[in-house]
Amino acid sequence: LKLFCWLASSFAAMVVKTDVCAYSGLRIYPGHGIFYVRADQKSFKFINRKSKSQFLQRLNPRKIAWTQLYRRMHKKGTMEESTRKKTRKVSKATNKAVVGMTLDVIKAKRSQKPEVRAAAREAALREIKERNKAKQAAKKAEQKTKAPPQKQQMPKSKASKASGKPKGVRR
Repeated sequence: LKLFCWLASSFAAMVVKTDVCAYSGLRIYPGHGIFYVRADQKSFKFINRKSKSQFLQRLNPRKIAWTQLYRRMHKKGTMEESTRKKTRKVSKATNKAVVGMTLDVIKAKRSQKPEVRAAAREAALREIKERNKAKQAAKKAEQKTKAPPQKQQMPKSKASKASGKPKGVRR
């Protein structure tokens, strides 16, 4: 009985050294796999002949569905690992005074009805538009008084005929 317990405990604690397939990313246990050494003396270990063949054909393991690279790239089998949920940031509304407005003024504006706010906004916009129109009118009046009368130029069609070249002929 003591011998059996000792054997069981030694098997449970035994660690097996495994390699990883250079193509598929799967575990290779001792006594398995194919060891391939390239002409430049770089060595690769493959789990089976299929992996070696696809490696030698230069097929991209990211595009082969059964490889670990493909599964990692396409997020396959990661549902068990990602147990932590993404938390959404909640923004808390804080009441602080802003430059030019006290907290009382802000609260009063917040408590106003939307119709009153809209009417005030429209009135402010109307006032700005009237000011802009007055500026434009002042500019026009100023330009009329300053600008000296200019010579009237001939239209382009008459100018081209006056030059003496026939229009549309290339030589």
